[in-house]
Amino acid sequence: MSARHFGELEVISRAPAGKAVSPVPLLFIHGAYTGAWCWDEHFLPYFAAAGFDCHALSLSGHGASRRRGGLDSFSIDDYVRDVTEIVATLPRTPALIGHSMGGMVIQKYLEQADVPAAALLCSVPPQGLMGSALGLMFNKPHLLGNLNQMLAGSQPDPESLREALFHQPVDDDALMRYYHLCQPESHRAVWDMTLFNLPQPARMHRPPMLIVGAEHDHLIPPAQVAMTATLYGLDATIIPGMGHGVMLERDWQSVAEMLRDWLTVQLV
Repeated sequence: MSARHFGELEVISRAPAGKAVSPVPLLFIHGAYTGAWCWDEHFLPYFAAAGFDCHALSLSGHGASRRRGGLDSFSIDDYVRDVTEIVATLPRTPALIGHSMGGMVIQKYLEQADVPAAALLCSVPPQGLMGSALGLMFNKPHLLGNLNQMLAGSQPDPESLREALFHQPVDDDALMRYYHLCQPESHRAVWDMTLFNLPQPARMHRPPMLIVGAEHDHLIPPAQVAMTATLYGLDATIIPGMGHGVMLERDWQSVAEMLRDWLTVQLV
């Protein structure tokens, strides 16, 4: 594993074990409140062992990337420019895998560029976050309040992180490690995803696309994942027994295997 900086952006990379199974690299894009670290817990080592050249980007204001202190100035378009910047450093155009906000960034990126394949995991839908916010308001108002606290830079209750990300058991030591790695999110980016800069499907390139949701996701429920798939003329894959943080859940490997099988068909 190597954590490098391309310009002022942090990228965690893992080389394939042995000969690469595909010349196409994988670029993983995290969701709100996190950074590239969330992919390196399990997914980057797994996909490198499977023979893929893997990279995870920390978007501007996240992880060890530029201007943590200027987080609120960053828009979704800024995050799209981050992806463009890193894609230009890779030997070939990568397949993109995005989680939550990262899936929204991929959809906006596809308005201006094509890729060999794209996977959206528990992604913000093209209709934006309004449906998610309303659902939380009526069903889990305490969780919405804690997310708003985190957005404002306050430290929420660790149990709120457990409820937001996990359905399966997670041990307290891992939970607290994730809790300390999480961070605020850009207000501007959240407003972009809610109302002001939603994807324009008519302008998007349409690579092979995988749409994945989780049965017990409180943030992007399966019904919203199904709406995303329907808009793109696809079927949604809903993972049973999991919450929003599919790459960190106890049974993360089942998601990784499903994604690996799909990528192998598209890229190998």
